[in-house]
Amino acid sequence: MQNLINVVSLIGPTASGKTRLGVDLAKHFNAEIISADSMQIYQGMQIATAKPAKEEMCGVKHHLMDFLPPDCSYSVAMFVDDAAKCISDIHGRGKLPMIVGGTGLYVDSLLNNIKFNDEIRDEARSEELWQIYREKGVDELLGLLGEIDPESKVRLETERNPKRIIRAIEFYNTTGITITEQIKNSMNEQSPYRAIKLGLNFNDREKLYDRINKRVDLMLEQGLLEEAEKVLNSELSFTSVKAIGYKELAPYFNNEKTLEECIENLKRSTRRYAKRQITWFKRDTDIHWLYVDSYSSYEDMFSEAVNIINEGLLYG
Repeated sequence: MQNLINVVSLIGPTASGKTRLGVDLAKHFNAEIISADSMQIYQGMQIATAKPAKEEMCGVKHHLMDFLPPDCSYSVAMFVDDAAKCISDIHGRGKLPMIVGGTGLYVDSLLNNIKFNDEIRDEARSEELWQIYREKGVDELLGLLGEIDPESKVRLETERNPKRIIRAIEFYNTTGITITEQIKNSMNEQSPYRAIKLGLNFNDREKLYDRINKRVDLMLEQGLLEEAEKVLNSELSFTSVKAIGYKELAPYFNNEKTLEECIENLKRSTRRYAKRQITWFKRDTDIHWLYVDSYSSYEDMFSEAVNIINEGLLYG
């Protein structure tokens, strides 16, 4: 056990305050942050993904953020490999690695040492499934996945990412085993990390939803409409343009809906995404939850987070 690397993870739904708390904790513990956000990896997608500005980072080094051209795809397996290299590098320089983000599949796969086999592919079957998606939508794909792998359906319906759902179906078709089985088999090897897990949440869900609504309004003030138009008009891969904040505004640019209707739809989509994130993370009983609206001040919440991490580092 003494050879395990200490890693702090800070998770939670969108707009819960992960960026600020993560940076403050990183400064306190001499840590560097590894982003676990499946959209903040892309360059040129600043506002919609709520990517922290340089001044928000306060000099704290952030890894795996804003490094990939938006026409490139990126898999969970690639994240696990890249994040593991970052952890090794940060730890080797005597600093504390800290995972901050809301993409649960990324965080869990990394900390649980899950191995993915990205080599076995069936391109013809993949194209068939993409056609089903284009004609009938993501719910049809989830239904197909549920017939062969109910656990993966529950796991993947959080983000509703068609690429990952298609990959899970394709994996079963080509190997004869489910992604769930493959994940369980890959977890026989112990994780090299001792994870101290913190999560942000709200006792009153409406307070989180209010923060989400206000964040969308702020994004629009910061230029979200112009950014969305640029992204949607460029020849980008589906991986990037499916980000919340772009696809909800597309009907406005296509003269199919008013701007007000699209903004309301964006707020609704973001609230629903936050709810799915909470559902995902709630399954992990090792997370120390910090309920933002239960503290009299931010400083009180920060102090409790520091105490939890100190205890984890001391006693493991």
